[in-house]
Amino acid sequence: MTSIVIPAHNEGRVIGRLLDALLADTSSSGPDIVVVCNGCTDDTARVAGSRGDRVRVVEIPTPSKHTALRVGDEHARGFPRLYVDADVVVGSADVRALTGALAQDPGLLAAAPGRDIPLTGCARPVRAYYRVWQLLPAVREGLFGRGVIAVTEEGHKRIAVLPPLMADDLAASLAFGPGERRVVEAARVVVRPPRTWADLIRRKVRAATSSAEFERFQAAREGGAGAAPSARTGTADLRALLRARPTLVPEVAVFAAAALAARRGARRAIRDQDFSTWLRDESSRQG
Repeated sequence: MTSIVIPAHNEGRVIGRLLDALLADTSSSGPDIVVVCNGCTDDTARVAGSRGDRVRVVEIPTPSKHTALRVGDEHARGFPRLYVDADVVVGSADVRALTGALAQDPGLLAAAPGRDIPLTGCARPVRAYYRVWQLLPAVREGLFGRGVIAVTEEGHKRIAVLPPLMADDLAASLAFGPGERRVVEAARVVVRPPRTWADLIRRKVRAATSSAEFERFQAAREGGAGAAPSARTGTADLRALLRARPTLVPEVAVFAAAALAARRGARRAIRDQDFSTWLRDESSRQG
């Protein structure tokens, strides 16, 4: 049986649309869905529970995504297993496409859907940023930044040993080699971006901080022996993009400005080793 684990912290405004998409076009014997409401002070549990017996709701007092994922594992019933963020939208057909890809290739341990980012209603600089971001090789090929990852039982063993990290999706993606992970473009997930520049920077500060934490974890694990896998965007990536698409100069300038602002914003958290403060943008959760 396919199991879907959804960690949710104060996601009452948006979790209903995800659950409706997952429950559409499925029978009573469809995927096992576990929503772990962690530290919620809103109506997330009520909204999830209103979707019927197909959705099992577990409530814990601690506002921690990592803890919620582990608790979800304790309640999940089978494999393949999907971990889905509450603020994205992925449908039942997309779940079947992901689990089908895992079943067809015994060497495949993890898969994620193709990413759709609706930019309507976003500020112009936000639209410019994402036009560049979506073209970067690491972004196209990695499983991170999608809010959905599906793993086999063997793949689950690989990620279950990871420590609590803010960059949990990045760590999960880099836990698998290129031949062990795949982006299944036939499956799609809608990832709503921040609508304002300020919320974009908040999200990018969180990403810069969590990437620094992940890189420290990798360095400690590798003991300095060789280069650890990375998904960081460098100036060489941007130069290569501009050579291929010279008309993107204004958008790349916006992207670079966001990256610099995020680096400055993350500096204090990295210095203080504050890898627990979660900077959440609310504009992407509007409606």
